[in-house]
Amino acid sequence: MTKRHAPSWLTEWEYAHRGLHGAKEGGSVPENSLQGARLAVEAGLGIECDIQRSLDDRPMVFHDWDLKRLTGIEGETHGLTAAELQQLHYLGSKERPATLDQLLNAVAGRVPLLIEIKSKRGYNVARTCEVVADHLRDYSGHHAVMSFDPRVARWFRHHSPQTCAGLVMREDEHGHTQQAWQRRLALWIAKPDFLAYHIAALPSRWVAGLRQRGLPILTWTVNSPETRARALANTDALIAEGDGLA
Repeated sequence: MTKRHAPSWLTEWEYAHRGLHGAKEGGSVPENSLQGARLAVEAGLGIECDIQRSLDDRPMVFHDWDLKRLTGIEGETHGLTAAELQQLHYLGSKERPATLDQLLNAVAGRVPLLIEIKSKRGYNVARTCEVVADHLRDYSGHHAVMSFDPRVARWFRHHSPQTCAGLVMREDEHGHTQQAWQRRLALWIAKPDFLAYHIAALPSRWVAGLRQRGLPILTWTVNSPETRARALANTDALIAEGDGLA
């Protein structure tokens, strides 16, 4: 197989983590909301977002597996249709969960998108890859997909090779790649175009070696001046929020 190369735009931008969300004048902007996306565009920032799949197989721009934290409603995100999810409001906001199509229309290619596909044990992540690829097929703006699940990058490599696909990785107790052999196995399965590495695990000799060999390294979540300085010294692009933004 011909060696793949990440597009140059990938490392030419800084990305707003889940959009430009948080406390703003006049109220709070929810994460992954269309309002947060519009603010990121206005600020000249790329956008990192999360995708969950609705009950009727629509890609929704939403982070959590359950609805409680963000909407106050009990229930699982994948247990509702897209129409039902869009009847909900984010807590403290008039914003509603958006579909991927709505996000693509709002951004309209003005800034690049990093689209993280959520996955967990026993989940049919290939189906999410299929529906995301279908919705991205006619989108001409810069975009890349990524996931903690190495099967996502592998799926796109085989089924949508024109799509830049990355692997997200962390080493702490919340991650699935806590041991060195797990990290190497995930990298071997994914064969990603880029790596998005948790800032808490940097600097890393292993990551530095991959970067030296040409693999672009992004990092998240940069949320303070200290993590920003560390990210700038060890990576190629930042996924940032709050005090970590330029």
